[in-house]
Parts: sequence; C-alpha cells; structure tokens
Amino acid sequence: MIFSKLFKYCPVCGACEIVVNNEKSMRCECCGFTYYINASAATAAFIQNENGDLLACRRGKEPAKGTLDLPGGFVDNAETAEETIAREIKEELNGEVERLEYLFSLPNLYEYSGLTVPTLDMFFSCRLKSIDNLKASDDVESLEFIPLNKLQPEDFGLMSIRKAVEIYCRSTQMTQIKNVDSRR
Repeated sequence: MIFSKLFKYCPVCGACEIVVNNEKSMRCECCGFTYYINASAATAAFIQNENGDLLACRRGKEPAKGTLDLPGGFVDNAETAEETIAREIKEELNGEVERLEYLFSLPNLYEYSGLTVPTLDMFFSCRLKSIDNLKASDDVESLEFIPLNKLQPEDFGLMSIRKAVEIYCRSTQMTQIKNVDSRR
C-alpha cells in the first residue's frame, strides 16, 4: 500500500491503532475512522512555438531534478484544472494562456517528502499570448523549445510526463500525416 506508513496516530481520535483496511484505505481500530487514499489532481501543458517545437522545462527541484518536464503543477483547493494550468504557466514561465484544450489524463506516482503520492495528471494543449518574454522561475531551472523529431521521452524524469510526451508526439505525427494526405 502506498500510504501504509502515512499515519502513526489516528487524525480523528489520536489512537495508535491505524491499520490497512484495504488497498485504498486505512482504518482506526479505536474510533472506526477510515481514510481513503485518493489521487491528487495535477496538470501539465504542451506548448509549441510557431515552428512546432515543444516547450520543455528543466526541473530545478526534486523529484527528478535536472530532467526535462512540461510546465504544470498541483491543483489547489477551489481551483479548476484550467485555472491551475494558467497559474502554473504564469508562475513557472511568466506566460499568459490565450487558449487551452484538454487532451487526456494519466495516473502517476509522485515522490514527495518520503511519500509516494498517487496523482491524476491532466494534460492540456496551450497557446500563449506571446512566447517572447518567457523565463524560467519558481521550480523551473531552464526552458527550451525542442523539435518534436528530436524529443527523447526518456529525458523526461516523471513517468506520466514521459508517457504523455510519447502519446503527444505520436498524435502530432498522425495529425501531420492526415494533413499531408488531405492536401493530395
């Protein structure tokens, strides 16, 4: 179980009788409180420049510090996924979202402070008002635009991001092939 060592004491009654209830929950033997382990929501953005190159960020913090990533982050309370991706792009890149489109989601396991946190990562295609003044900040060490045919998914440190880049590149290649075929 991912969180079998999450609690030493019950967060409701303070007893130390927390046991694994099933694969998705823990239960207090004293008061009966059951804690369900649900995925945290997170977002990530695919941003391309006018040449079709993908914006990749270098992670400035653990987990996977120094590897490539997509801009994004965790959804705050009372925030939509769309609001989250716009906020994260502003915080990490000094960018302003002009248009976004939800693409797909993937499950992930995110290592944080010695815990493995299950997440549901939601991926968006985003167009920014401008890419001229983008700069790395917050937990982004650096950023660069990489041609899709030069992307190496294994350079992306987080499992869901790596898989998402693979899916996005395949999807983009299929769209390009369809566009070429329709022009014939």
